[in-house]
Amino acid sequence: MAFAAMADRRPIRGAVATLGVSERVSFLRRTYAHLGIALVAWAAATAGMMRFMPETSLSFSRWALTGRWNWFLVLGAFMLVGYVAERMARSNTSRGIQYGGLALFVAAEALLLQPILWVAIIRFGASEADKLILNAGLITVTIFVGLTATVFLTKKDFSFLRGILTVLTFAALGVIIASMIFGFQLGAIFCGAMIALMAGYILYQTSAVMKDFPPTHHVAAALMLFSTIATLFWYVLQLLMSLKGDD
Repeated sequence: MAFAAMADRRPIRGAVATLGVSERVSFLRRTYAHLGIALVAWAAATAGMMRFMPETSLSFSRWALTGRWNWFLVLGAFMLVGYVAERMARSNTSRGIQYGGLALFVAAEALLLQPILWVAIIRFGASEADKLILNAGLITVTIFVGLTATVFLTKKDFSFLRGILTVLTFAALGVIIASMIFGFQLGAIFCGAMIALMAGYILYQTSAVMKDFPPTHHVAAALMLFSTIATLFWYVLQLLMSLKGDD
């Protein structure tokens, strides 16, 4: 599980909102092009690990899911890597460092996804797991496209969601940590709540991309959106697996 990165809402010199229409459109095109590339790379890296490194992938997944604190260590390491990647993506000195941050985060997300994919395969079989993964991907894309279109078409500023999202994020983290300490399972209701939280992030972050990012930070904007989509996919897949298990 990963939490979406929060955009900096402080006034930014040279922010996209202060540019002309053509510059802003160019920034948005670059942002979503990089997002698309990141998503394709994520899918390829995730599948590649399972196809060409199955023993390593399975061994990591078993270790991560064995013991109450192993997954906590994995999440802690992931959050640290995410912080480093986000700082790299916002570099003002090197475009290469920006791309390095995005690549690092994509690789980390691909690794983080391995355990839940193996759980799906082991519980439901490869064929049924493929259907669940495909359906989760379609639902994730539909939610993201629909909410993104809502922001672009309505031009509504969702910056007011920042405080709400921050509080809910810390609350969710508290529930996750409590589940690790006391050993209770996070069920379908929690997954549904997290999907709603990620939907809020999409609205908020899309507004930030339209108004608050400097024109040179399209890589950072793409990383931010990618983080949210990856987290959304995780919880959609987990919800589908939970519902399938109750059949």
